[in-house]
Amino acid sequence: MFFVDVQGTLIDDEKRLPINGALDFIARLNREKTPYMIITNNTKQSSEAFRHYLNKLGFAIDEAHYLDPLMLLSSKIEEGSRIAAYGSEPFLKELARLGYRLDYTRPESVVIGIKQHFESEEYAQMIGFLLEGAKLVGMHQSTLYAKEGKRYPGVGAILKMLSFATSADYEVVGKPSELFYLRALEKLQMQEKEASFDKITIISDDVKGDLVGAGVLGMRTVFVLSGKYKKAEEIIPMLERSQQPALICSDMMEVGEKV
Repeated sequence: MFFVDVQGTLIDDEKRLPINGALDFIARLNREKTPYMIITNNTKQSSEAFRHYLNKLGFAIDEAHYLDPLMLLSSKIEEGSRIAAYGSEPFLKELARLGYRLDYTRPESVVIGIKQHFESEEYAQMIGFLLEGAKLVGMHQSTLYAKEGKRYPGVGAILKMLSFATSADYEVVGKPSELFYLRALEKLQMQEKEASFDKITIISDDVKGDLVGAGVLGMRTVFVLSGKYKKAEEIIPMLERSQQPALICSDMMEVGEKV
């Protein structure tokens, strides 16, 4: 049984098209009725719209096999709350559609999504709100954000920076939070009631942002070099032995051959 990441694993970060072997791998899981969950940090589209996009590409993923942070945000922040949200314009619009009140005067929470360019003034505003007592929440804890051939600090890096600057603690909605993985496990158990973390193989292009936390919970980890990192040497030597993935593959085609 599997947990499978999307960006950088099933679809590329630039053109958002299927990566080598990705369509065949998901088709195999569907054909063989293998229990699996698509676990993505999508925040730029509604959950339904993004799943529909993946299906237009040919993945055939139904609702029972899909989870993203937008589906769990209300467990961290009550709907209707005043939030100062930072991220892409589609992300802000989706938060408003979900019933959150965007407030950049006296927010109850500071919510961090991802976008290509954050301004210094945005960071100053976030810091001011946190020092006034607002709660800090990250939609996920990705290490890097890949866009147009460049790599930028991910949400996890921004959370660490803000926490260091203000001494504020933070909570994470999506990967690699235990909340997210537990919810994914619950959905997997609806496919196979005997599912447990130690029976799951998780596949992702983000070692620290996805796989390390999954490994702590007992999952077998597979690192693909089709997204944030193009060479294992960029990240593996910096990891402790306990954090290193069980398997490293170039893409989903190689994953399909080895797992």
